Amino acid sequence: MKLLILSQHYWPESFRINEVAAALVRQGADVTVLTGQPNYPEGRPFPGYRAWGLQRETHADGYQILRVPLVPRGAAGPGAARRLVLNYLSFIVSAGLFGLWQLRGRRVDTVFVYATSPILQALAALWIAFFKRARVVTWVQDLWPDSLVITGYVRNPRLLAAVAAVTRFIYRRCDRLLVQSQAFVQPVSEMAGTTPVAVHENPGDRDAPLLPLPAALQPPADRFTLVFAGNLGTVQALDTLLAAAEQAGPDLCWLLVGSGARADWLADEVRRRGLQDRVRLPGRFAPELMPALFARADALLVSLNRAPALAQVVPSKIQAYLAAGRPILAALDGEGARVVREAGAGLVVPAEDAAGLAQAARRLQAMAAGERAALGLAGRRYFETHYEPDASARSLLQQLRLAH
Repeated sequence: MKLLILSQHYWPESFRINEVAAALVRQGADVTVLTGQPNYPEGRPFPGYRAWGLQRETHADGYQILRVPLVPRGAAGPGAARRLVLNYLSFIVSAGLFGLWQLRGRRVDTVFVYATSPILQALAALWIAFFKRARVVTWVQDLWPDSLVITGYVRNPRLLAAVAAVTRFIYRRCDRLLVQSQAFVQPVSEMAGTTPVAVHENPGDRDAPLLPLPAALQPPADRFTLVFAGNLGTVQALDTLLAAAEQAGPDLCWLLVGSGARADWLADEVRRRGLQDRVRLPGRFAPELMPALFARADALLVSLNRAPALAQVVPSKIQAYLAAGRPILAALDGEGARVVREAGAGLVVPAEDAAGLAQAARRLQAMAAGERAALGLAGRRYFETHYEPDASARSLLQQLRLAH
């Protein structure tokens, strides 16, 4: 199968599709990736890349990556929303025009869209598929227009209705839709018309060597340490984490690793509340360091805001946490909470419940080391059963073949 993966975000940015592509190659798929210039989450192109460049590169795993120009998303602050819109729209146009030009002479059987927000990037896939006479399979990672409401980027009812109409247009012109959780099936099916909808959950990563940790990522030896790793954005309930850190006491360390739209706000709040000794913000580090960090953590932390659409999502960090074999402390609702409970991998409290989160953190701290180890082992077993990447890739290839 000649497979074109279309994703606005790709390696060296840290997204689940990176491992999915590598696993598909290991399963024998002929993979090409069409993506933009890496600039997430800092908002500026990574070293060695130019926002307006056209590039071809060969990944270490042997497949080709085609990069098209885009407007970088820029830093948080005044004008951020406008830049973000330009970032999204520029990729759609560039992928449809420059991407099609870069694909000249290449056969494409299936265009596979990794549909994080915005779903609009699938428009470029439909355009390319028309000229290549290819099938389109879209893997829906966020519900639209719900995601716009949750993040607060769009509140105008007419604009939201227009986005919903475009989403229906996209869904109904795909040959198959995959969704990341069972809870997505109904809302996506209602918009998809006769397009088949199936569940394909996000896999985890392959086991990686544990690299030496820099000093900034070393958990303190004398305190129980909870590690959060990932995007520090608008839906991660960061205010809940800070309130829980205030209530849980000074003998716990909350290590929040990453960057994002609310990173500056978070740093300001930590200073304002006098939490510098309890909440540590080392910044963003390479994904390759995360397995070693997780292995050193006493527990791994995941949180989301309270919202119906977020309750339908399984955050991708949960798979990474399960793979690490460490206890999970989750403050979220719905599908993500179900996975942690079903796995028996840790403790779960409702989204935005700061008092409950603080109490659960102290409860984990009070457990015997053997009890915590048992939680981590249960999570690892669940990962191997549900999220092992090569097994997931075999299942994905079956789904892609069903589109033909």
